Amino acid sequence: MKVTSYTYDKGSNWYGESQEGCDDWTLVLVTYGRCVYWIEEKKQVLEKGQWLLIPSSIPFYGRSVPTMLHEKYVVRFDPRAVQAQASFPLFKLSSATSRFTSKYELILDRLRHIHQQWQDKQPYYQTLCEALLTELFVYLHREWDQEAATSATLQLVEQMKSYIQNHYREHVTKEELGACISRSPNYAATLFRKVTGQTISEFVHAARIKTAVYMLRHSALTVTEISDFIGYNDASYFYRVFKRLTGLVPTDLVSDRENVRK
Repeated sequence: MKVTSYTYDKGSNWYGESQEGCDDWTLVLVTYGRCVYWIEEKKQVLEKGQWLLIPSSIPFYGRSVPTMLHEKYVVRFDPRAVQAQASFPLFKLSSATSRFTSKYELILDRLRHIHQQWQDKQPYYQTLCEALLTELFVYLHREWDQEAATSATLQLVEQMKSYIQNHYREHVTKEELGACISRSPNYAATLFRKVTGQTISEFVHAARIKTAVYMLRHSALTVTEISDFIGYNDASYFYRVFKRLTGLVPTDLVSDRENVRK
């Protein structure tokens, strides 16, 4: 699967088109707000958490919703490089398709990693980008094959996500999440991983590191103070988790932070 271009769109005045259709396939994931695509003269409104896959040679154009900010990742690729069409049913489609993903955080994480690699262009970045994109499509296809989770199931998972967002600085357990949705701990853990593609622990770490990235860039706290604040009592462990999830070390962001400490 060969990645040919990668963009991150942000703003309220975006416009793009491909009148004759792009030579490559196009994958879009909206991460904030809404935007609109017209694909073969059919209108498609995309919202946060929704992905759109456009096969090659299909004409389309899109724009921002007037006065509304939106953010999205757009990756163009050639799936034939690794005979992906034989492996992934989505690549056998002849028309565009779109769905909301219940694995939003996981898909977003892979797209962010691809974006970082595409910008940095370190040795072998193309190979890593293609591996990450292939992994991303594995998760999308698992959802595709299993069909969308029921609304009741999704609601339970959203309850657990909300609990984690409110308590991620603490030690979140499957027992607590089970109590949160009035189910057994094992059921809660299994359901959470099945729908999100992440374990409870992975989701908690991701929430902590997201906060850490913001604080490292915009606060006056030291790395150790931030580590303690988000729930890591061991700063060296925080460094390892941060490196694993972002590819950076905390001090990389501190050196570029705003001048907030007087």
